[in-house]
Amino acid sequence: MAEEHTGVGRQRGSLPWPRPRRIATLSVHTSPLHQPGTGDAGGMNVYILEVSRRLAEANVEVEIFTRATSGDLPPVVEVAPGVHVRHVMAGPLEGLTKEELPGQLCAFTAGVLRAEAARPPGHYDLIHSHYWLSGQVGWLAKDRWGVPLVHTAHTLAKVKNAQLAAGDRPEPKARVIGEEQVVAEADRLVANTRVEARDLIGRYDADPTRVTVVEPGVDLERFRPPAGDREAARTAARIRLGLPTRGHLVAFVGRIQPLKAPDVLVRAIAALRARDPELAREVAVVICGGPSGTGLDRPTALIELAASLGVTDRVHFLPPRTGAELPLLYQAADLVAVPSYNESFGLVALEAQACGTPVVAAAVGGLVTTVRDQVSGGADCADDPADWAAALARLLPDRARQAELSVGAARHRPGFLWHAAGLLAVYGEAVADHRAGLTAELTASRC
Repeated sequence: MAEEHTGVGRQRGSLPWPRPRRIATLSVHTSPLHQPGTGDAGGMNVYILEVSRRLAEANVEVEIFTRATSGDLPPVVEVAPGVHVRHVMAGPLEGLTKEELPGQLCAFTAGVLRAEAARPPGHYDLIHSHYWLSGQVGWLAKDRWGVPLVHTAHTLAKVKNAQLAAGDRPEPKARVIGEEQVVAEADRLVANTRVEARDLIGRYDADPTRVTVVEPGVDLERFRPPAGDREAARTAARIRLGLPTRGHLVAFVGRIQPLKAPDVLVRAIAALRARDPELAREVAVVICGGPSGTGLDRPTALIELAASLGVTDRVHFLPPRTGAELPLLYQAADLVAVPSYNESFGLVALEAQACGTPVVAAAVGGLVTTVRDQVSGGADCADDPADWAAALARLLPDRARQAELSVGAARHRPGFLWHAAGLLAVYGEAVADHRAGLTAELTASRC
């Protein structure tokens, strides 16, 4: 996870920025304890947990506030030394969608403020909020506590609405307004990629000097190429997962909803059958994930689509996998497909490449950064199933090209190692500027 000096955002100097002691991390709508790949849990969950662990390793304590959704978990869970998840009661434990959560922001904010009130004054040095709902809470808490607010959007309503999947519901105006407010109030904005930074500045009028690109990373100890012969490892992984051991395998990993566009991949298999029936008989797709977002309206829609297109025998469904099991799926696949209409970063693409598996991705958002086009895969597909069919027809039979891309993916992986330096620089600058502002106010009041 590296800080990027791109001309978008302030350049860092050599001053020793103060290191915060304790961070209050806000994640209202999804907990880092939830299983990624279903519900509202995804890359953001992984991001928050991995960032918190790296900060704790750098001797910065992190307390993550999230909404309680189960009575089976204690109020506070230690997930790693120096990292605690605090469950805040805000509405019913179950049954609330992300769209219903704005009505519980008051209750959630009250829970956060009460937790801080039980601490000695000045317990937290900084707030880091994730997603706009958390930003709304952070906006209030920062004024109450007198500390700076750092915000990471992860996704942006204006971007999603501009790249909306067919039949998907646009993000509501209330979210757009809420994001605009958080962007205006945050002391620092952390963007995952240069594309996201430009969106914050161009679409939300963010102050460029308050925007910094800090790229997420991947756990390179967990996600790594298989040891030994790759073909043997691929076959062994397929056997363990109960997948076809012969032929070509294309994997999709993520939440099943229109935004992630798994339907494009299913339609591409049908298009491939029309284009090259012989090749299509050797290709299988595995969809690993659970319904989410508007995908919950018709949780069996993808199964029904495969049946209507006559490709049920070519599509296999797996439930979401834990982080420890995901590398096995990536190693089992010839290619990993990321056909999303928008991705702020695309953690799945990075994880797959770290396992040495080439990625074919839509040329949107952070995917143009995450995937090195023609080096570790291809990031040039549109949302047309025919384009995807053509890409699969070009790459799947070409084992030599796959091997080249696999090598390129492995060479690409060291650039995305999780570490805390980039965020600590942003935190330190935010704290220093906040303290300078307080000093200036005090000096002015004495004049």
